[in-house]
Amino acid sequence: MKNILIIGAGRSATTLIQYLEENAEKYDWRISVADHDIEMIKGKIQANTRAIFFDLFDSKQLDEEVRNSDMVVSMLPASMHAIVAQACLKHSKSLFTASYESQEVRSMAKEVEQKGLLFVNEIGLDPGIDHMSAMQIIDRIKGAGYDLKGFESFTGGLVAPESDDNPWQYKFSWNPRNVVVAGQGGTAKFIQEGKYKYIPYNRLFRRTEIIEIEGYGKFEGYANRDSLQYLDRYHLQGIPTIYRGTLRRPGFCRAWDVFVQLGITDDSYEIENLEHMTYREFINSFLYYHPTDSVELKLYHYMHIDMDSHVREKLEWLGIFEDRPIGRKRATPAQVLEKLLTEKWQLGTNEKDMIVMWHKFIYQKPEDQHPTYLTSSLVVEGDDGINTAMSKTVGLPLAIAVKHYLLGNLKMTGVHIPTHKAFYEPILKELKQYGVEFCEKELVAV
Repeated sequence: MKNILIIGAGRSATTLIQYLEENAEKYDWRISVADHDIEMIKGKIQANTRAIFFDLFDSKQLDEEVRNSDMVVSMLPASMHAIVAQACLKHSKSLFTASYESQEVRSMAKEVEQKGLLFVNEIGLDPGIDHMSAMQIIDRIKGAGYDLKGFESFTGGLVAPESDDNPWQYKFSWNPRNVVVAGQGGTAKFIQEGKYKYIPYNRLFRRTEIIEIEGYGKFEGYANRDSLQYLDRYHLQGIPTIYRGTLRRPGFCRAWDVFVQLGITDDSYEIENLEHMTYREFINSFLYYHPTDSVELKLYHYMHIDMDSHVREKLEWLGIFEDRPIGRKRATPAQVLEKLLTEKWQLGTNEKDMIVMWHKFIYQKPEDQHPTYLTSSLVVEGDDGINTAMSKTVGLPLAIAVKHYLLGNLKMTGVHIPTHKAFYEPILKELKQYGVEFCEKELVAV
């Protein structure tokens, strides 16, 4: 019997747990799910799965649970993976996560290798499916003798068309905090036609491009933080164009930029006197003083928003001008915004989310007169507000990787992300059985 320990039972863990439970009897697995919210666990697991009330900072409990497992899956926020990773190293257990690989975890690579362990990060949706689907095509193109001239990749977690009923065309299907602080902490970096490009956070949501996906209409993309790190990870040194970004519906970024320019996505300090403040007073505290001008007038004037702008509709629909108490004693500006958005962008129990991913490859042989363009797109809709597309596309790749590791099919050791064919071939093949399948279109330029 193999003991699988899953730490974290949040939104994205639902499908992961279901998949492993469905295969538990066949492969003789025993599954334990640990979280500080025991009731949330009980709402997601079958009778044979063990639920653990868990405190990550209880080192004695962490040691005991990791020691008694055969492998660990962490669904915690990315900042907490290093704590779990240290426990896994201590007790010689392999670790899989869906989050971005941190410098702390990367620094453990030598010791992980020495102990014959496998730490896999970035094996969810984005990062995860994006890596695997891109590398499968990149390896195929290179294997056919082509030179890659350009690679672009965009992903978005959005609301499905049938549940799209607000002017932002957006609802939360993952951690709201990650949306509020998206793009902070660094300048977006990429290469375009051989030129290095940089977009600071204060301009990020004004530098967008339009992408159209057949059957689903138009989307707008803004740049992710650092596309340059994928030059090495995807073996694309010397490529003239590399650009990775995030997708939203058109108009979202222009409206979101209002919050960025006001400063209410800032998470570095707390608002004074917040417990006596309304949302209207909160917005007004970031605007210039005027004895008679309304909050609306000051904001629209400051942000140069026209009377007929769709931005006004979005802002007013959110309720940022309402004289309604915020209801928090202490919070940063970003936390106040997150509270409001969580109320307004809630995905209902019977509503559906949608995942959209889009890649573009430009490649050419030396003897070709014109380059070839290939697009590869993925659209997945959720079943409801619990069994979401986000949960499916984050949880399934991770769960399938866990299965292959326990079956002995992943024989490498060290710290990895899933860019090797040992990951992408079996995982992408099985994902097709669950409706996670890309549509490719090729065009030769003339």
